[in-house]
Amino acid sequence: MMASMRVLPMLRLFAVLWFSGMVAAVAAGQVPSSSSSSSDTPAQDQKSSSSRPHVAGVETTGSAITLESNEPLFDLAVALNACGYDTDLANSDPVRAEVRADIAAAAAESALVRQSEAKLCRYIEDHQLNDRGRELAQYISLALYVGPAPDLAPTADETDMPPDALQVYTILPLLRDFAAKVALHAIWLKHHAEYEAITGKVHDPVTQIILRTNLYLKVPLSSYDGRRLIILVEPMLAPNAPNARIYSADYVVVTSPTAAGAIKLDEIRHLYLHFQIEPLVYARAQSMLRLTPLLKPVEDAPLDYVYKTDVVALVTECMIKAIEARTMYVGFPPPVKPPAGTTVRSELVRYDEQLGTYRREAEDVRRKQMNLDMRQGWVLTEYFFDQFSTFEHQPESLDESMGPMVYGMDVQRVKHTAEQTQFLPQGTTEFAVRTPRVLTGVMLAEKKMLEGDLPGAEEIAEKALDDPAQDHGDAMYVKARVTLMEGDPKDSQSEFEAVLKLSHSPHTLAWAHIYLGRLYDIKDPPQREQALGEYRAALDVPAVPADAQAAAQKGLKVAFEVPKVVHTEETDEPLDPTGKKEKEAYKPDPPPQ
Repeated sequence: MMASMRVLPMLRLFAVLWFSGMVAAVAAGQVPSSSSSSSDTPAQDQKSSSSRPHVAGVETTGSAITLESNEPLFDLAVALNACGYDTDLANSDPVRAEVRADIAAAAAESALVRQSEAKLCRYIEDHQLNDRGRELAQYISLALYVGPAPDLAPTADETDMPPDALQVYTILPLLRDFAAKVALHAIWLKHHAEYEAITGKVHDPVTQIILRTNLYLKVPLSSYDGRRLIILVEPMLAPNAPNARIYSADYVVVTSPTAAGAIKLDEIRHLYLHFQIEPLVYARAQSMLRLTPLLKPVEDAPLDYVYKTDVVALVTECMIKAIEARTMYVGFPPPVKPPAGTTVRSELVRYDEQLGTYRREAEDVRRKQMNLDMRQGWVLTEYFFDQFSTFEHQPESLDESMGPMVYGMDVQRVKHTAEQTQFLPQGTTEFAVRTPRVLTGVMLAEKKMLEGDLPGAEEIAEKALDDPAQDHGDAMYVKARVTLMEGDPKDSQSEFEAVLKLSHSPHTLAWAHIYLGRLYDIKDPPQREQALGEYRAALDVPAVPADAQAAAQKGLKVAFEVPKVVHTEETDEPLDPTGKKEKEAYKPDPPPQ
């Protein structure tokens, strides 16, 4: 039974009223795992997410955002409480103490309950970790892939479950036995009304913070596209330690209210920023490879490994840090504006002076936070902090501004700033933890192509072209490159021309023009004027990425030539009949270092 399932209807109404006439063009993306490379394309993973297991026990209502509670999570949280989990107990909602009393009473009355509880607690003790936060997190991860009582059965194969959940996977038989003997489902039903009241109490604050975030980003509320933001309220856990997870298409935050009914809204907002921003960032993942030099300065930063190896993950988190610094509460309120119709000049002048002072002091506070973020290793925060200062005064949405923000970055200048930053001994641990996943879709085709598996890459591209839900522009781009590498420039030309009709990606469009320019350059006889037109068209693509810009400018200066293979008697190198070296010439130039 699901308690307190809400879809935040106020959000839907607001989206219609405020953003009527706007196109909800937010890319339906999926983020890669911490171990993924920066070339992962979440949009493709998202398209295949329907075949992946979703978080269990959460109703799919067609809403992008839900606020609810979850019985398997309750069951595991109760088990932890019964076995000595007392963190922040004094500050918890009263229902936590009530449930603990119910469990204690059942144990006092039954030796079977005590025996079952002892086995459960022995298991939990044997699986303790030095990091208590990680210890709790593994049980939360498991709970989100477990079905309802009485079966409490896993809802996914072990290969599809989060790695940390697998560390405590074998607790389930003990949990089932304990739940049956203590009548845990009946206890859940007994406190159902209290859970409803708690969830209802936090509904409005959650709604307001999401609305304010949408206003700042100038984006409409995401409609249901297969991705979900799921906010789970569980009073049996400590209020001071909310936990967030990103599972395939599900962004999940588990939070607990204090005795006063408050929850940590900043953490919910942080995950919502991931939910909104990641599709926009990862849709441009390929073009962000030019930012790879920025990983060098963070080698010694106090960051998790993923942010030292995946520049797209680093960009995403630094962008979120910058937004949080720019919108943080600075510790003092702005001045109160005089009532409408006030004509007393002295009051208006005083207000303007107070407002100016407030803005300067607030900016100082926000910059101190930004500088702290930089010293903790988030070395792009200052750049995005300044970018969002400009963004706040422009009408464009984040989706429209993302390209110029990223492509307009002076990489060497930002790298120099990062190199001058003195890192603190310790940084911050990312709040939202990801589950691993593998490459799928067009990005898997890209990988196969670069590894030399051209038939495998072509097969995936063909399947994507047959699927109405896939990005046909990117699929055709892969197919055109495979055709070219197979030595068929005529067919590849028609396929690159098709890319121009199908794609909306600046990276894909620009490089399609560049490939066409090169194909015109190597015709017999060369068609230089047509080639120049294609190179110019590449430069005219809005938000043209830097690598494509450099290649197009080079094409304008010098006609492209396929490198010749010179075979002499002096060399031991045999003639390559596959033409691999010639094929290499068609690959994009590497990003500038």
